[in-house]
Amino acid sequence: RIDLSKGGLMTPAELRYYFPAEFAPQKAMWLSWPHKEESWPGKIQTIYAPYSQFVKEVALGQEVHINVADVAMQAFATQQLELAGVHMDRVFFHFFPTNDAWCRDHGPAFLINPEAAIPKVLVKWNYNAWGEKYPPHDLDNQIPIQIAQALGIPYFTPGIVMAGGSVEFNGKGTLLTSKACLLNPNRNPHLNQEQIEQYLCDYYGVRHILWVGDGIMGDDTDGHIDDITRFVNADTVVTVVEENKADGNYEILQENLHLLQQMRLEDGKQLNVVELPMPSPVIWEEQRLPASYANFYIANEVVVVPTFRDKNDQKALDILGYCFPTRRVVGIDS
Repeated sequence: RIDLSKGGLMTPAELRYYFPAEFAPQKAMWLSWPHKEESWPGKIQTIYAPYSQFVKEVALGQEVHINVADVAMQAFATQQLELAGVHMDRVFFHFFPTNDAWCRDHGPAFLINPEAAIPKVLVKWNYNAWGEKYPPHDLDNQIPIQIAQALGIPYFTPGIVMAGGSVEFNGKGTLLTSKACLLNPNRNPHLNQEQIEQYLCDYYGVRHILWVGDGIMGDDTDGHIDDITRFVNADTVVTVVEENKADGNYEILQENLHLLQQMRLEDGKQLNVVELPMPSPVIWEEQRLPASYANFYIANEVVVVPTFRDKNDQKALDILGYCFPTRRVVGIDS
């Protein structure tokens, strides 16, 4: 085990490591296989076909690494993936048990410095299941260390709570996040905004922080940016807007849009803002779910977008197709 951050050593930023944009070339995507029934009450069996389709699309252009609990879970996952026609030579399983499936949030942050002797390191932030909402999360919190050890690469431990879905990057020094999430007292109550910005700069290798306000209704992550506003290239974001003025998301998203339209990037250029529609409200047992077309994944050859059997599905796919001219844009029923 190597930990570069112990003993008063330098931060990733001082060592010129940085977190690349999601649209940068990727060797692999990491996932944690879904198994917690309470996360899909009464319908977990229905998720495996679309989930496997997601893996199939991504695996056409890169490796997919999947955390599983044991041989039985690996066998079940393999069966589901083969049913979907996944290229299994691109899929790699790791016996790293998890509490739940949210690998974007509990997984490691990979940082790169192509000129360093060790070109890739990772950051192991603390994970607390979105403000202690869904205990236990002890297994999830260990995933980054297990991945670092498996890959034989050093890792940093800032010691504060940070979920991957709460931050968005342009790869040139700008980080975008939301006050609703990062300043929530259920994350790091001992830190103020300025102190959190210092951690972001030190451990993601950025130098310019942009803040939007609130997240969408029903979002139990307290406003992760990956549900609202996403970089599609170094100077352009897509951001969701609600057209129905009576909808609870209308004012929230208009305020964020207004903030984005005033923003400048690390080089002083104005941020380009592309508007993305919202689907109609998705309600389950009188509870609004955080359905958003912004919650897509950018892989090497494809952009995988959640769809909701909604009138705006195709419109959203068309807009994202325009934003990603070199990639296929694929909707998956979510």
